[in-house]
Amino acid sequence: MTASSAASSASAPARLIAVRRILAGVLLAVVGLGTVFVPWLFYLAIMVVGLASLYELAKLCEIKGQPLQYPVAVAGVFGYISLAVFHMLQKWEGVLLAAIVFAAFWLGMYGDQKGYFARTAYTLLSVLYIGKLLTYFVYIREVPHSGLYWALYAIVLIALTDTSAMIVGSLFGRHRLTRVSPKKTVEGSLGALAIVTAAAAGLAITPFLHMAWWQGASLGAFTCLAAQAGDLVESAFKRDAGVKDAGSAIVGHGGVLDRFDSYLFGGMAFFAALHILGFLYPG
Repeated sequence: MTASSAASSASAPARLIAVRRILAGVLLAVVGLGTVFVPWLFYLAIMVVGLASLYELAKLCEIKGQPLQYPVAVAGVFGYISLAVFHMLQKWEGVLLAAIVFAAFWLGMYGDQKGYFARTAYTLLSVLYIGKLLTYFVYIREVPHSGLYWALYAIVLIALTDTSAMIVGSLFGRHRLTRVSPKKTVEGSLGALAIVTAAAAGLAITPFLHMAWWQGASLGAFTCLAAQAGDLVESAFKRDAGVKDAGSAIVGHGGVLDRFDSYLFGGMAFFAALHILGFLYPG
């Protein structure tokens, strides 16, 4: 066997994995886009993603040797998303957060004395990282008159970030982006930024969004960078725990958290960009 044929044979499984990841990602994006048209179904999907991601994050904490206070974390994530859905989070978030803090610190004392700090810290982090960040998709969908289009726009941009970074990186990637995630490349990151920014600018001029092209480009670039950051943050969690994937629920992607990590930061950034650009509170 020649060197070139050996290389081709070795790269075949990698290409197959990449194709499976892309197909799974596209399918999930299509399903996610479909739920946006039915608000209660969209919010149910957000809750399922949140609780499944929390379960996987709890497993990572167990691997680290200090499990979080799981019932407290579940109550916190459920509370954040539920209050956002029923338009009560702005009024009751302070109470919810105070209850989570008290419960985490109090119940944490009933475990081993060693690891108390880590248990409470992991619990609070998990609630904010998953519960709080997912509420931004609820806020986006709830924007009067245009929430449906904003939510669709956000999902498309984040899904496109994941897919384009993977494709460009696999074709042209030569320089590693960070040690946290060795397979991610500078070329893939910049390629995704260029593609998503251009796509966002093109979609911005549709009659449903009422944006100038430069506003769409700004929104796309900000969301793309945040989505990539979210992916890297979750990679850092996994690397710290010494595992490749957070779970195995999704073919080609690993766990739920592996697939939706970019949405956690991406949704938050998209909402912030809408605010900065003046689309949430005109005038």
